[in-house]
Amino acid sequence: MPSYSSPPNQQTYYEQVWTLVRQIPYGHVATYGQIGKMIPPPNGVEIEAYTAFAPRWVGGAMANCPDDVPWQRVINSQGKISERPGGAERQRLLLEDEGVVFVKDKIDLKKFGWSGSSGEENIQQTKMF
Repeated sequence: MPSYSSPPNQQTYYEQVWTLVRQIPYGHVATYGQIGKMIPPPNGVEIEAYTAFAPRWVGGAMANCPDDVPWQRVINSQGKISERPGGAERQRLLLEDEGVVFVKDKIDLKKFGWSGSSGEENIQQTKMF
């Protein structure tokens, strides 16, 4: 399996991620992998490789997102905030301000997770690759 440190067309992929993340409702969260699954693999990227690298690519998009993207609503698959310099505590505070409840350091994805039903259809219809 080839190794992809970033998507073949990084800016296009990032734009797709940001479009989806903007749809996550206030008080809800989605995981990096969930967002990745909602975006079709870029042309030329095998599905197995895409499945393996998509969560990391989504993380890259979130690290570079514009100010209008609610970055705090994207968390890891364990329902936790991924450590990042100076951002983890701020992310938790932003989510708590939205009413998201943490039990220790974890969010109940069944309660606060976003189904993503509307976003998936939008991205599938506007595939940009």
